[in-house]
Amino acid sequence: MIKFLEYNWQVRDEWFDWCNQLTIKELLKDRNGGVGNILYTLFHIIDVEYSWIRGIQGKEDVVFQIDDYNTLEKVKSLSDKLRNEIVEFFKGNIDDLKEQSVSVPWDETKYTVNDILHHIIAHEIHHIGQLSVWSRELEIQPISSNFVGRELKSFHSY
Repeated sequence: MIKFLEYNWQVRDEWFDWCNQLTIKELLKDRNGGVGNILYTLFHIIDVEYSWIRGIQGKEDVVFQIDDYNTLEKVKSLSDKLRNEIVEFFKGNIDDLKEQSVSVPWDETKYTVNDILHHIIAHEIHHIGQLSVWSRELEIQPISSNFVGRELKSFHSY
């Protein structure tokens, strides 16, 4: 499971680099599907990941506002900052928690940590697919979604 989180983070960073070729106008342009635009999609991925991880930790949710992160640099900085916090949590023994039941304030259902981790991974992959569609609409080569052939950075190297 950790390898897929590392994969998502690597692909996300590649999308941040890819976005550098776009103007802020293109990043904020309303698009069909997804959550509406490229910048908000990246912000949304980060926000959802962090909320669920805090839920696993039994911590209160932190609500971020997109208006506070209205540039690519600010969203990238948020991603890096929250990732560092998430990595510290995962450096503990996450395997011991996988079957633990978790409640979060935005959902009445209880989930296992394992199910939440799967959700976080699938959620990001879903939205990365949307970015790929928008990339092709812009006639720009999307970031590769291949898992094979990647040299993933280890959790312990963050």
